[in-house]
Amino acid sequence: MTHDDPSLADSERLRQTADKIREQLAKVIVGQEEVIDLLLISVFCRGHCLLEGAPGLAKTLLVSSLSKTLGLTYSRIQFTPDLMPADIIGTEIIEEDRATGRRDLRFIAGPIFSHVILADEINRTPPKTQSALLEAMQERHVTVGRIRREIGHPFFVLATQNPIEQEGTYPLPEAQQDRFMFKAMVRYPTFEEEMEVARRTTAGESAEIEAVSGVEEIVALQKLVRTAPIGDDLVRYAVALVRGSRVGEPDAAADVASRLAWGAGPRAVQFLILGAKARALMAGRPCVAMDDLQALAKPVLRHRLLLNFQTESEGLTADDVIDGLLTATPTRDESLRDDPRFRGVLAG
Repeated sequence: MTHDDPSLADSERLRQTADKIREQLAKVIVGQEEVIDLLLISVFCRGHCLLEGAPGLAKTLLVSSLSKTLGLTYSRIQFTPDLMPADIIGTEIIEEDRATGRRDLRFIAGPIFSHVILADEINRTPPKTQSALLEAMQERHVTVGRIRREIGHPFFVLATQNPIEQEGTYPLPEAQQDRFMFKAMVRYPTFEEEMEVARRTTAGESAEIEAVSGVEEIVALQKLVRTAPIGDDLVRYAVALVRGSRVGEPDAAADVASRLAWGAGPRAVQFLILGAKARALMAGRPCVAMDDLQALAKPVLRHRLLLNFQTESEGLTADDVIDGLLTATPTRDESLRDDPRFRGVLAG
């Protein structure tokens, strides 16, 4: 471990911050522990997260509550069929100085200029407007006219979408989906959780959420995550796992590739490793373990795999294919080196 690696004290600091955030969110959110952890990992990794679930599962409440407890500025953009790109990034207007009669362009910033952006029901607007987020999500700036305007840090797009089978939805383009670190599935609550939701929401005053962090703290923790060490064997595993999904490539896992029309790109490897680092630190461990990579395989990969017609006709999902991919990818470094699919990429 080098002097740049996080110490046990540093990892404990991140764990304590995550626990405080969870404690605040538990005041208004019942259950959804996995989704909350994925959102926290996204925050600590400078990533964006896509939440998918049926209406009424508190997706919007979760994101707005998270922004409050992080102590960050927050904007909500309600995506509708008539939403225009200028409604997101802003526009320039002509303003006249009454004293001199001089006319100048003045930029009116859109809601994208906040720390936390809730892109609510992002798949209810056409692709032209969806794509207005691409530059901001990747580059942390937007271009209006010929002028580039920085958004600043931290910056997160936390988007919600309804299942694509519902009326009035537009599929997100592949390039748009690839910008999201995770796709988290928001499930229906259990019977006991729904009982608690019913009690809380039909009673008296709602709980107040307190800010437990701030801009400087979040930026510091983001830097800490990137210094977390990870062994070469785990990096090889992450690379092998993602390359196994690529149809037509020599590294593809045959049984898995036959289920896909398209596989995951290099961003999947980057997000898998970064997410594993954050997950380890959130658990109070300064080093990444194999479990961290495997636990994040589905949220990292499910929106990056395009299933072929045969797979969809059999009623299988991307998660089913990822289960096969996890089974097909050896976990031991020696096994990876012996696997003929990976001899070329694992040399050295």
